[in-house]
Amino acid sequence: MQKKSVTEKNILIIGPAWPLRGGLSTYNQILASEFQKNGCNVTILTFKLQYPAFLFPGKTQLSTDLPPENLKIDIKINSINPLNWFFTGLKYRKLKPELVVVRYWLPFMGPCLGTISRIIKSNGKSKIVAITDNLVPHEKRFGDKMFTKYFLNSCHGFVAMSKSVLSDLKKLIKNKPTLYNPHPIYNSFQNQVSKTEACKILNLDNTYNYLLFFGFIRAYKGLDLLLKSFAKTDRKKFNLKLIIAGEFYENEKPYFELLETLELKKDVIFFKDFIPDSKVHLYFSAADITVQPYKEATQSGVTQVSYFYNKPMIVTNIGGLPELVPNGKAGFVVEKNPEEIAKAIEKFYTENLSETMTLFVQQEKEKYSWDNMIFTLWQAAEK
Repeated sequence: MQKKSVTEKNILIIGPAWPLRGGLSTYNQILASEFQKNGCNVTILTFKLQYPAFLFPGKTQLSTDLPPENLKIDIKINSINPLNWFFTGLKYRKLKPELVVVRYWLPFMGPCLGTISRIIKSNGKSKIVAITDNLVPHEKRFGDKMFTKYFLNSCHGFVAMSKSVLSDLKKLIKNKPTLYNPHPIYNSFQNQVSKTEACKILNLDNTYNYLLFFGFIRAYKGLDLLLKSFAKTDRKKFNLKLIIAGEFYENEKPYFELLETLELKKDVIFFKDFIPDSKVHLYFSAADITVQPYKEATQSGVTQVSYFYNKPMIVTNIGGLPELVPNGKAGFVVEKNPEEIAKAIEKFYTENLSETMTLFVQQEKEKYSWDNMIFTLWQAAEK
């Protein structure tokens, strides 16, 4: 598909965006900017109420960053108000965007996003393409299958960012295009700084080697596995410290009890607040390697932030994670047990793999472009 077939199109992206915080918002804003670079007119339709307070496990849903420049963001959707869905759908039904890209990451959003999509596509012109982050949620609840099916039936086509989600799609969807495109690299963060500068700002001792666990903390992220793994490493020999940077989305007490039991208090540094986009670069600049010890996963935005900062990774052999981290080259793919993770950490330092793996990561990340994602979305729409 030539770029000229993309230009001057009207694009609607439905999903989280500023003033909401988090990886989904960052992704959608980058996608909008990339469509604009291709000559499209883009609006992001986002939530004025994303989750009721009792369903949100964090401290706040709102970003502390300034609004993104040069993006049109319509803060309109109320996820629990059907009247809102109806009038929102009618507004964009009349505007007739050629392509509507809907982010689907949670069954709770199925009724809301499915209803809005149905109303928009009833104009007979708009094509609805979903980027499906997850179809089978990490934390299962009543109604998941019904809500997901309702949403899927509202779309014309689908793009999955991992082959495991693509497989799930093909089981659920017949006679509609289901395409694969890996998660593009987050490229909107501040550039990397020296380890010395990052450590100074974060009040860390730059003489240590740092591992990084990044992102909000929930059971499926496997932080307990990482703590048990870290306890098995020769921390003194390799001069190691572990940075855990992210807000707890569950009870933090068991993790700190584990920290005491494993006698790790001196070697683990917690940054327990949500990390705004403006400070992400500091944590990746301070670290040698990132660790994603997930127990369940489809794909992870942390992988693509690691690629942006040229950081090798240790990931578990779960879902789509191994697709993005060639084992022994961009890092290590290990089984989800403490012994395997510990061996990978020690191998990285014993064999001095930082330089060679970093070089591979720099080369490998070229394939994860936003142009490829835009091309795939248009393919799904045109099929």
